[in-house]
Amino acid sequence: MKNQMKNMKMNSIYSRFVIFGIVALSLFSSCISEPSRWDDINEEGAFLVFRRQSSIGEETYSITSTKDSIIVKSLQGENERGRITGVVSELRLSKDLIPFYYNNQRIANDDTTNILKVERSADKISVWEKDFDVVTKEITTDYFPLHSNIPAGIEIMLYHYYFEHGEKNIPTLPRGEVSITHTGKDTINIKGGEIVLDRYVTEGINWGGRTVWLDESKNLIALVKANTQIREMIRKGYEEALPTFIAGNVTEQIDQLSDYTEALKGPDYPVIALVGGDILDGLSEHIKKDMILIIEDGRIKEIGKKGVIKIPEGAKIIDVKGKTLMPGLWDMHAHSNQVQWAPAYLAGGVTTIRDNGNELEFATAFRDAITKDGAMGPDILLAGMTDGPGIRGNGVIRARSVEEAKKVVELYHKNGYKQIKIYSSVESEIVPVLSDEAHKRGMTVTGHVPRAIGNAKIAIEGGMDMLSHRSLILSILFPDVDKIAQSRLYLGNHDVSQERIDKAIKFLLKHKTVLDPTVALEVVRYLPKGTPGEVVEPDIGRIAYELFEGKRFRSGVSPERAESAKADYTKGMEILGQFYKAGIPIVAGTDNIVPVFGLYLEIETYQKLGGLTPLEAIKTATIIPAKAMGMDSETGTLEIGKEADIAILEKNPLEDITNLRTVSAVITNGNYYESEPLWKAADFKPNRP
Repeated sequence: MKNQMKNMKMNSIYSRFVIFGIVALSLFSSCISEPSRWDDINEEGAFLVFRRQSSIGEETYSITSTKDSIIVKSLQGENERGRITGVVSELRLSKDLIPFYYNNQRIANDDTTNILKVERSADKISVWEKDFDVVTKEITTDYFPLHSNIPAGIEIMLYHYYFEHGEKNIPTLPRGEVSITHTGKDTINIKGGEIVLDRYVTEGINWGGRTVWLDESKNLIALVKANTQIREMIRKGYEEALPTFIAGNVTEQIDQLSDYTEALKGPDYPVIALVGGDILDGLSEHIKKDMILIIEDGRIKEIGKKGVIKIPEGAKIIDVKGKTLMPGLWDMHAHSNQVQWAPAYLAGGVTTIRDNGNELEFATAFRDAITKDGAMGPDILLAGMTDGPGIRGNGVIRARSVEEAKKVVELYHKNGYKQIKIYSSVESEIVPVLSDEAHKRGMTVTGHVPRAIGNAKIAIEGGMDMLSHRSLILSILFPDVDKIAQSRLYLGNHDVSQERIDKAIKFLLKHKTVLDPTVALEVVRYLPKGTPGEVVEPDIGRIAYELFEGKRFRSGVSPERAESAKADYTKGMEILGQFYKAGIPIVAGTDNIVPVFGLYLEIETYQKLGGLTPLEAIKTATIIPAKAMGMDSETGTLEIGKEADIAILEKNPLEDITNLRTVSAVITNGNYYESEPLWKAADFKPNRP
């Protein structure tokens, strides 16, 4: 019995020892973390940079680790139309991918500019943006530092962070958050082998979404982004799949446009009655007060006084009492590289745009979705970007020979383009070929004065129907000076006699040349360095915050250059005012200087510096572009029988041209939209009260 008790006691002790050993071993094992993919990492790679599908540079990156951190470095070099820039970046993260340091600097022309710097210490975070004041605040959550042009090598870690932290929306600094949505799979063929990639849409980095492809290990392979110009970033070795990435981005963009349309486009009303509004028809300065305007099947059916006009039974009645109805605006120098332009333009009263250079695949899909499929947005007319040889060329479509020029025109024509756009690197002997081929097909020719020509007079004699940009246009004043257009600011250094102006007017009238000055581009571009854009563009603070960093704080120029530039474009606008008064067509366009609001600034500048009346300035964005594009019998004024392209304003712009900024609703393609939901959809701030 005693031995039995002894054995039981020994078994109990042994059992407790075994249990203790198991627990101890378990605890010991838990103290030894499993090997992480970020331990002893030493990865190097590269992304190719494309703009409008043309290779413009390369980004190299490295990912290395220390005992307790991960260090990501990126160096991006670009030669974009002859502008050589570099961007150097460094991101430091803990082993669980929590960022604690980020620095991104642009290096160009011996000048280093801080884009974004973020430092975290304990519970404090400090943020520097664009070399301006540092902001320090408490941090209560994890975050990821982001800006719209974040390098691909840094963005790699964003996706690893996302998947390792529960696939939740990611708070970002300086502001906002990122959402990542899986949308499908694409099979690509690389060197004869098939690879399946996951496609995602990432929102919160650039304006709208970017389309992103990851491999099975969640490594970033490619992305297509816009933020007002399309760029592709493709991991080196995957570039032959570029067409797949282009097509995938188009699909995602048009899906987003469908979502906007479903959310914002109201029911179709065969008949709409606008009741009580004051009508500015775009023809005269006479405002017709307290009117009724009847729209039937998208066209203006009747205009008349109350008591005279009978509202059809069943019509959708919209009270516009006290508001001003005017023709919808045109932007004649748009680059609508993403579908966010659709709600933004409509919100601002813009019902027609000429897209003056875009990727063919996206541009045609965007146009057709609106024109053929009933998606919401302005009517889109397309000008096909065409450039010549060399690294300074713009985009992938080039006319480097007579044969190429013919093929380019045919390509654009079969895709329904209205114009050929000639860019700066086209050789002088190719300009007449492009012009002749376009004219044979009923197309017109617009664009830059090419560098090889250097003078507007020769470009027009070569067949160009329209010219862009004030500095290039006014080389017409100096037909005896070779390549003066290549110097942006030249008016102050040359005598501009009235005789020169009169000769230029006679020549332009003879050739029926249309001018697209984009002077607002200069007004903003030549601000002194460090000057925020709202000094000249009061609504710039309303644009989507992803645009804010690039549009508000441009690089700027020295005070001396700012002063000379202002004198130059002021003198230039005085001359263009004379051109307008003489009957030369001048059209308003933005060139994306500040989305939507840049059009108001352009029109306002025509009045302020060009001496135009408010109505004359308004015509540059209504009937004159409609006539230039051969559409004046259809739109451009509020007249019976024309399309009902109507901007509805809170105040009369003939009393103050800045009242153009009071658009509260718009009608186009038979649909009525209030502006505020459109601004919200485009991620813009609401209109000023």
